Amino acid sequence: MVGDSSVTQEDVLAVEEPLEIRVGGRSLAVTMRTPGNDYDLAAGFLVSEGVITRGEHFSTVRYCAGATDEGPNTYNVLDVTLSPGVAPPDPSLERSFYTTSSCGLCGKASIDAVRTQSAYDVRDDSLRVDAGLLTTFPEKLRAEQAVFEKTGGLHAAALFDGVSAKMLVLREDVGRHNAVDKVVGWALKEDRLPLRGTVLMVSGRASFELTQKAMMAGIPVLAAVSAPSSLAAEFATEVGMTLVGFLRGSSMVIYAGGERVVGTQVRVREGSAA
Repeated sequence: MVGDSSVTQEDVLAVEEPLEIRVGGRSLAVTMRTPGNDYDLAAGFLVSEGVITRGEHFSTVRYCAGATDEGPNTYNVLDVTLSPGVAPPDPSLERSFYTTSSCGLCGKASIDAVRTQSAYDVRDDSLRVDAGLLTTFPEKLRAEQAVFEKTGGLHAAALFDGVSAKMLVLREDVGRHNAVDKVVGWALKEDRLPLRGTVLMVSGRASFELTQKAMMAGIPVLAAVSAPSSLAAEFATEVGMTLVGFLRGSSMVIYAGGERVVGTQVRVREGSAA
């Protein structure tokens, strides 16, 4: 505390390292991420970019050989092989520079490339989520954040069954977009896409990129403990997704798709730019 004598001690920090994702030997993107569940991250990233939509499209993935002058493998380069007949990524998807841990859209070559066409339509998803169950998700998410407990420096994303409230998977990362890609990649490898009837819960704010990633995986409900952006709210309304923000304690604010949240009085707010 300010005014007290200083103390020197070791601290545990969240790891942040680059990961290069290649497809068929050709570099697609470099992202800053927390090592762990890298195969899920690569698979989810390809779903988010619209390259693949089914588990059968994802053939194999491997770490490439050493990337240092001394020779040891840094495990920071992945090469994905797509299944026969699956088209390789369009050259327009290649990122012109690396993606930071705070920006999943960095490196897109054009404004048009920011929006991605999904193979799934969430508008007709019949899921109805009990508001009482929804309010339990943040606590469940926080309870399973093992690395955050040690470092205080990681985002998390978890996928819940929208009816039973069972947590299906949780992933952590320094980048919120990476945490979501890891969740989606897990689902792809488990052949669960589209993720109808599910809720994606994120530990921070709900940005446009997270809303788009949820849409690309066919997730009908995105919930966040913090605020959404205006573009996230507009996009969720446009595609028929339910977007919940400020999900804390027994309260929440619904910015889009309020008809899916049932069981009690909830506050519905129209998203608008400040």
